[in-house]
Amino acid sequence: MADADVTEKPAGVYDLVGKNLKLDSREDIAPYVADIEKMNPLVEIHLGGNTLGVGACMALADVLKTKKTLKVADLADIFTGRLITEIPDALRALCDAMVDLPELEEVNLSDNAFGGRSAEPMVNLLTNNHHIRTLKLSNNGLGVSGGTIVADALYDAAQKLKEKGEASQLRSVICGRNRLENGSAPRWARAFAAHGGLKEVRMYQNGIRMEGVKAICEGVSQCKDLEVLDLQDNTATYRGSHAVAMALPNWPHLRVLNLSDCLLKSRGGALLFETLSYGHNKKLEALHVQYCDLDRKSLHKLGEAIDLHLSELTVLEINGNFADEDDASINKIVAALEKWGKTDALDELDEMDPDGEEDPDEDDDDEDEDEDEEKPDAEADDLADKLASAHIQA
Repeated sequence: MADADVTEKPAGVYDLVGKNLKLDSREDIAPYVADIEKMNPLVEIHLGGNTLGVGACMALADVLKTKKTLKVADLADIFTGRLITEIPDALRALCDAMVDLPELEEVNLSDNAFGGRSAEPMVNLLTNNHHIRTLKLSNNGLGVSGGTIVADALYDAAQKLKEKGEASQLRSVICGRNRLENGSAPRWARAFAAHGGLKEVRMYQNGIRMEGVKAICEGVSQCKDLEVLDLQDNTATYRGSHAVAMALPNWPHLRVLNLSDCLLKSRGGALLFETLSYGHNKKLEALHVQYCDLDRKSLHKLGEAIDLHLSELTVLEINGNFADEDDASINKIVAALEKWGKTDALDELDEMDPDGEEDPDEDDDDEDEDEDEEKPDAEADDLADKLASAHIQA
């Protein structure tokens, strides 16, 4: 019986994770569907680490649509080895089955190698189920086209809610490792702004460059309750850093900021840390700025920000930047952490590069952009004015 293969879980939780099952047809999945049918209520379903064909997904969909108590649909990593021609029909069956589930709060479709062509089958679910609070879509190879489709679906959902006079329930969007690039960034920005109650946005490792980072930050700046922003391993440089800095005063509840491997560079980092020193982000608990080409001066500004306001910081990652472990800037950071009793916050500094230097002739913005060289300075002045005004009001 299938029951013997299911790990013992709390009531209402069905878990087949890591069973390495290959379920092609309705007949293959029938014993497991029978188990699911008997569960009342079904609150969570976890199917990762198995591979489901079209017939199996259709059979599963038939039972899922009847489970009105389902809150968590963990369907990550369920298409390993499947042909790209199979996935759209299988995915559509599962997503359409969940459209009318009134208690659905979390959908995890990560690690499924959809590609852009398989984004459309998710549209009906993302547009019409307005109960979803957490959406996980990492590592699916969506690309620019697939990312645009998903972002537009989320925006359309927000517009439908607005027409009904209802608030969005979406609180978390995790969409890393999808090669979203700059092309889809404005659409994501529009979607994030429309879902103003978002608390967590993770868009790591997407090949997004400075203009895309700027767009996303402008969109997320409308989310006043934001707690987590993860843009790790994209490219910010000065223009992207400026956009993050401009948005920081809008996020008084920010707890986690991950900009590691984002090439902030010294000028961008200095601007970012100066903004933190204004005290709008006193709840910050984790700051990740590893391998960002930050020099001693910018790191010293970070130490000042910590000393002034970052009393809650319990995780600080600055490894891989341009300073020695014994440099005055690092000592400033250590002393500031000690002031708040957070000496354990600082991560290893075993890959610091004291001899590293930025190329003074290198443009902080994308070399493909024809920008007025004086524009960054004008933006810095504009930012300083806005931050000073916000600081006075605070």
